[in-house]
Amino acid sequence: MSTTSSPAREGRLTRPRRETAPESKGSAAPDALTIGRRLRHVRTEAGRTLGDVAEQVGMSPSALSLIETGKREPRLSVLTALAETLDTPLADLLTTAPPTRRASLEIRLERAQRAESYQQLGLPAVKIGPRLPMEALEALIGMHEAMAAVQAERAATPEHARLANAELRERMRAADNYFGEIEDAAGELLAAIKHPGGPISRASVDRLAGHLGYQLVHISDLPGSTRTVTDMRNKRVYLPQPEAGQHDSRSLALQALGHLVLGHEVPESYADFLSQRVEINYFAAALLIPERDAVAQLQQAKKDKDIAIEDLRDAFAVSYETAAHRFTNLATHHLGIPVHFMRISRDGVIYKAYENDGVNFPTDASGAIEGQRVCREWTARQVFLQPDLSQAYQQYTDTRTGTYWCTAVVDRTHDGLFAVNVGVRYQDVKWMRGRETTSRSKSRCPDPGCCAEPPAALSHRWEGQAWPSARAHSHLLAAMPPGVFPGVDDTEVYDFLDRHAPA
Repeated sequence: MSTTSSPAREGRLTRPRRETAPESKGSAAPDALTIGRRLRHVRTEAGRTLGDVAEQVGMSPSALSLIETGKREPRLSVLTALAETLDTPLADLLTTAPPTRRASLEIRLERAQRAESYQQLGLPAVKIGPRLPMEALEALIGMHEAMAAVQAERAATPEHARLANAELRERMRAADNYFGEIEDAAGELLAAIKHPGGPISRASVDRLAGHLGYQLVHISDLPGSTRTVTDMRNKRVYLPQPEAGQHDSRSLALQALGHLVLGHEVPESYADFLSQRVEINYFAAALLIPERDAVAQLQQAKKDKDIAIEDLRDAFAVSYETAAHRFTNLATHHLGIPVHFMRISRDGVIYKAYENDGVNFPTDASGAIEGQRVCREWTARQVFLQPDLSQAYQQYTDTRTGTYWCTAVVDRTHDGLFAVNVGVRYQDVKWMRGRETTSRSKSRCPDPGCCAEPPAALSHRWEGQAWPSARAHSHLLAAMPPGVFPGVDDTEVYDFLDRHAPA
């Protein structure tokens, strides 16, 4: 399928692939370095010289040397000619495994010296050749891998996570939170299973998985560090039992399948991991609320000046948060309405946020907003003060960057109460249901006198007499959990797959 190509495709969130520290594992296809080492091995084993082989295939010795050192990627026609000249099967030159242990070490060292992190040091590269002693080769690789480990440890910090979040939000804003390629992938899959339109049922999700060659399996002993586990060998996606208190299993299944459809590779960093999470969430939402049907509904609602997130939620049988996210995907691209979105805890701490309408979220020195506390006067916090928390609450808020109208709903979870908030500029409120609200507030943040500091009378009575024990938001402060997939226990996952793999 065309939807399973590389994650670096244009229009996606995934960061461009970088050269990284040396790896011991082979890739899915041979690269220029591996091909070059295999070619040199076959040539020397045959007792042939560079000049001899180059002359026979009609190229210069220096050009052949560039291929053997991995500095030039050969065309298939050139490789075919070289295989014929050396009397070896072409498949032997294209295999992913290095021909010898030394060749494997040389490849690892070459990759390490080409990595951006090493280039930035400004140090000369060690010439790799047969005269380099094996002990020196192993020592150099050991040093590079130790350096990579230190860099990875430094990267697994809250600061790195906040920077990654800030960078991701910039890319989302630049695209108006709309990613056409993911929309196309979702549309192709819906067409493949002949989805008639409207909400996608659980049976449709099963058919979609089957179309991709996978089976969905609900299980009661899913590893505690995971939401789903995909067995790529046996083509199974393991999901929690519905009674496990997890979110809608349709969404979980579609997110797991999204990794496959979007061609994700093992994340190289927390930033890649974060981008992939956003992509699969987008992919799942694009299937749960198909673009064609949702846009038709929203355009009619705009014509009627009656846009409401609740209608999107009810029409497609999804959560309010999913509907709010989907609205931000489609509103600017299809309706011409800039928006902002927030999910905050009851105490005002931002867990998720997006904006392209000019609203100023509080930020830290790195530009990150996660973990920051929003103004008490904003709709997302005022909703918690309403007598009926089951109803959507609308409010106008005057801010330093303009007046915004917002609608917010309280989401009850096992982790407490959260507010899901969608807002638009004052000039765009004419399209929204609930614009007639008379609720209004004024925010002077970041002026400390707005809400960051207590009123003078309270301070006078209690300053120096209170010692609260703070509830730390550990997920925002702690270093990133170790591992390829942050927080996942690999041993637990592999044991799980062993238990459930078909005999």
